[in-house]
Amino acid sequence: MTREFPVIETERLVLRRITEADAGSVLSYLSDEDVMRYYGLSPFQTIDDALAEIDWYDKIFSEETGIRWGITIKGQDEVIGSCGFHRMVSQHHRSEIGFELSKTYWGQGFASEAVSTILNYGFEHLHLNRIEALIEPANLSSQKLVIKHGFLKEGLLRSYEYTRGKFDDLFMYSLLKRDFIIL
Repeated sequence: MTREFPVIETERLVLRRITEADAGSVLSYLSDEDVMRYYGLSPFQTIDDALAEIDWYDKIFSEETGIRWGITIKGQDEVIGSCGFHRMVSQHHRSEIGFELSKTYWGQGFASEAVSTILNYGFEHLHLNRIEALIEPANLSSQKLVIKHGFLKEGLLRSYEYTRGKFDDLFMYSLLKRDFIIL
């Protein structure tokens, strides 16, 4: 992975590094129960929660185990969500994908546009061969999004994560480089 954080532009978006200056924006959408329902964490309460999340983004980038972009609309600098890769295992050329978006921007195609762009980046620049998405069965919108981008459901991981006081089942979806089609 390159040491300089890559900035990526799409038709409507700029994907960029999230910094401490973005903590207010991050807190704004990650404090929303609807946004956090399938995130695996409780809704954020304080600016320190947002700063800890941003620290994690910096840590996975510096350790080369992931990369997380802030999603901004071109011409505006406010972070409205994030997307990226985590649990990257370079020796096996695989990673998990994650994404979330402020509820204000749901249903406008922004998440799909961002995901399409980072999938391409993952296969072309990070040399990934396999990208996985672990999604709770009730999270139908995320399942729909990854299926739209060519992911295949591989199965159910029973009680795979313990989050927010309960065990969660997760569907395992994957996309292989050979099956990737830019939309």
